[in-house]
Amino acid sequence: MNSRRAYVVWVVGLLAYAVAVFHRGSLGVAAVDAQERFSAGASAVSLFLVLQLAVYAGLQVPVGIALDRFGSRTMVAAGALTMAAGQLLLAFATDVPTAIAARVLVGAGDAMTFISVLRVVTLWFSGPTVPVITQLTGILGQLGQIAAAYPLVLALHHTSWTATFTGAAALGVLVAVLVLAALKDAPPGTPVTPVAGWAEIKDNVAGAWHESGTRIGLYTHLVTQFSGTVFALLWGFPFLVLGQGLSTGTAAGLLTLLVVVGMGVGPLLGKLCGRWPLRRSALVFGISGATITAWTAVLLWPGRAPLWLLVLLVVVLATNGPGSMIGFDYARTWNPVHRLGSATGVVNIGGFVASLLTVLAVGAVLDAMTPGASTAYDLGAFKAAFSVQYLFWAIGLVGVWTHRRRLRDRLAGDGVVLTPLYTAMVSRVRRR
Repeated sequence: MNSRRAYVVWVVGLLAYAVAVFHRGSLGVAAVDAQERFSAGASAVSLFLVLQLAVYAGLQVPVGIALDRFGSRTMVAAGALTMAAGQLLLAFATDVPTAIAARVLVGAGDAMTFISVLRVVTLWFSGPTVPVITQLTGILGQLGQIAAAYPLVLALHHTSWTATFTGAAALGVLVAVLVLAALKDAPPGTPVTPVAGWAEIKDNVAGAWHESGTRIGLYTHLVTQFSGTVFALLWGFPFLVLGQGLSTGTAAGLLTLLVVVGMGVGPLLGKLCGRWPLRRSALVFGISGATITAWTAVLLWPGRAPLWLLVLLVVVLATNGPGSMIGFDYARTWNPVHRLGSATGVVNIGGFVASLLTVLAVGAVLDAMTPGASTAYDLGAFKAAFSVQYLFWAIGLVGVWTHRRRLRDRLAGDGVVLTPLYTAMVSRVRRR
């Protein structure tokens, strides 16, 4: 039975993650103001996002190592203060290099937060509750994006750039104080031994990397996350408006639908993972297959796709974020507690590296197929650009399939033999 205190500790961690998401998305919603403030073009502003994602992905393993050494409370508080420093620097920045440095700090602090909160969930909860709470953490944390999209924009338009981002920095400091006061690494009496020396750190990272449970988590995160992230983060809106000819209002509505559907799908996937932990790969293949099918239908449709097909695409993409959380569940169940931070950091690299590379590849194909310096990309250019996704789907699916086979071989060696999914489903129906 999970205690009331466990939920209190989780809510504190969840709040810290939601504020991290708020910091992550704060510059995106202020992009137009940023162009005016820094006298920069759209390409320079997009560079802020690319570098921020690169820092986030690049720090996952170092942060995982530090997490195993210092624990969640220290790392979440350090992340909040680092993001606060970045927002304060951005508040007074007047040139592009300073703004880039500010977003690098935000990316670094953001990298410390999510996997640290997941470690809290693993140590404070037990049984089938863990994957459900993990899904809820990822979903409810996205409320920070709503805070960035509405209150921050209102503050920006009714006060000033400096006042708005100074306030964001103050929020980060407040969260750090709350974390230090109320977040605990583990329940009293839990045997959690911190990593002591460099030799042990190397053993942890090597052990996490060579563990097939970590590898299948990485490829799961990769294959399920990147398509929905690229669509929601940058290229979905231009594709819908410039490529498919939708109004900005309709395109915004579809992106809102993506968030809403994702919030509904997450808890369902969490319950399924908790009830049938040895069938999680079936969910991964199902989500990936649906995503590939929906994209293929849109890309092969002659001319502009009908609205119903675009709605279907968005609904399918909404499963990508929750689906990627299954990767962390693999890391949790196949790694001991003392290297859980390292394993989670490895898993978290997958989707973000794939997303970053896809963002860059889509942009490169669009530019290559568009004459001159025009940004009026046509539908043909968008279809060619989004076709780069098939490469990453192939890499991810091969990785999941390979390491699933290795894990099942290990289970078979322990006397656990899984029947084919179809046979198991038929047997269950007959028993009823």
